[in-house]
Amino acid sequence: MVLALRTVDLVKVYHVRRGPGVEALQGVSVELESGRTLGIVGESGCGKSTLARLLVGLERPTSGSIELFGEAIAPGGHRELARSIQLVFQDPYSSLDPRLTVSTAIGEVLAVHGLAARGRQRESRVGDLLAMVALGRRFADCYPHELSGGQAQRVAIARALAVEPRALVLDEPTSALDVSVRAEVINLLVRLQDELSLSYVFISHDLATVRHLADTIDVMYLGLVVESGPYGEVLGAALHPYTRALAEAVPVPDPAREAKRRLRADGEAVPPPGTAIATSGCSYRPRCPLAEEVCRTARPELVEFGAGHLVACHKAKRDSSVPVAWGASDSRAALS
Repeated sequence: MVLALRTVDLVKVYHVRRGPGVEALQGVSVELESGRTLGIVGESGCGKSTLARLLVGLERPTSGSIELFGEAIAPGGHRELARSIQLVFQDPYSSLDPRLTVSTAIGEVLAVHGLAARGRQRESRVGDLLAMVALGRRFADCYPHELSGGQAQRVAIARALAVEPRALVLDEPTSALDVSVRAEVINLLVRLQDELSLSYVFISHDLATVRHLADTIDVMYLGLVVESGPYGEVLGAALHPYTRALAEAVPVPDPAREAKRRLRADGEAVPPPGTAIATSGCSYRPRCPLAEEVCRTARPELVEFGAGHLVACHKAKRDSSVPVAWGASDSRAALS
């Protein structure tokens, strides 16, 4: 198995003037095979975008390590591998300079990396990149405000592809688009992956969108991976209560059923996100309908339940048959 990406125990703490700081990532270990897609899902504030920024070098981890295509990235050494991995942001209008035409925006990337000389060679390369994302050469002289949301996102993808990367980190690239345009962008990403043998880290709130792209999926909650494995196993046979809650989060047109599923096993209402944070034990305990006494004192570790399906849950561990412990030191073996 050739790994495009591997992280081990990534921790990211944002320090504040007062208080102990905000721990956005609490030891995240993920792996992505070359040419495949890893989906990262979870609600707002779980650390998905922080992980994306660490992977492409926009921020440095507080601790932990990152490997790209077998090469360990030293602190501050991301520039050497900048061409190997690129980030596509959620909002294309905020990531594109409104004062630059499409041709200039893509041409700057080519100039910085010395990939095309000025003049006709650069114009030709820009045209090829636009054609790659199903845009005509007529868009080269357009400014971002003259493009639709789908067209602007295609330009952002073309700019990321300009440096010929081997992996893309896609941070909710379709969430700001209409449903019909969203489908077109997803189909474009599938085609590009097949043609260019790209590896994707696809971050999204939308489980239906992830289903069309992801081979494996990691579910994050408050800076931790709580469940991981093949898409069909994780969402088809979810073992963690939070994963089940995500799968069942689509509102139902029945007030009685909607109210019932928002209750814990003890009859109390489940707190909304961010209003109840556990200071010890399982981080999901305040919202978990299956919480037990052990959940108050001990944080569950990721354990394997077969076929690469990993989950961090005391109840799942007790009810399942002979799980195999999985830690940072043997993460490669557990996922290979």
